[in-house]
Amino acid sequence: MAVWGDFCRSVRLLLGQVQRQGICAVNRVGISNNPARSMSQAAPQTEPMCDDNEHVSPKIVNRNPRNLEQMAIAVKDRGWGDTWPSRHYYHRLVFSRSQHHVTAQVFAAGVDQPVVSCSTQEWAVKRELASTRCVSACQAVGAVLAQRCREAGLQRVSFRALPWEFRSQAVQKFWTAMKEGGITLNEPRRRYA
Repeated sequence: MAVWGDFCRSVRLLLGQVQRQGICAVNRVGISNNPARSMSQAAPQTEPMCDDNEHVSPKIVNRNPRNLEQMAIAVKDRGWGDTWPSRHYYHRLVFSRSQHHVTAQVFAAGVDQPVVSCSTQEWAVKRELASTRCVSACQAVGAVLAQRCREAGLQRVSFRALPWEFRSQAVQKFWTAMKEGGITLNEPRRRYA
């Protein structure tokens, strides 16, 4: 083993001397003063070209209208203190039961048209149910609405039922189906930045 180590060391010394002699010979001729450049033939570096697409604007424009809402710093409309239901929400869930059907809708603040809705009047929901008004219909509407809310990107909605309505089994099954569907039924408190 000692012979092999001596042999490797000798070869390294010999290669180092050959390399140094080649650099000194090039320096004597005057081709290059930089020994690293004389051994390699690297291409000259050019100035990178600036394209208009790579220009960074100093002005930032928020193109996601729900960005501030998701960070809970967007302005909520407070409305009057004595109005019912309160207008202090980003998205409000409205659950209603009529004589024949169950309907649930999610409204954005200040908008009259629902963002997402589900009802037992829809054929896809109605054909799976025995009755369009029973407790299982409320649970089915809650599950379908939760899926549609997740597809629309709504994770949190404000749901405030009247206390005497919330005690009913149908409303509680709807509430449970929405929670199991991954929707949080209260919104975060607004942070003031």
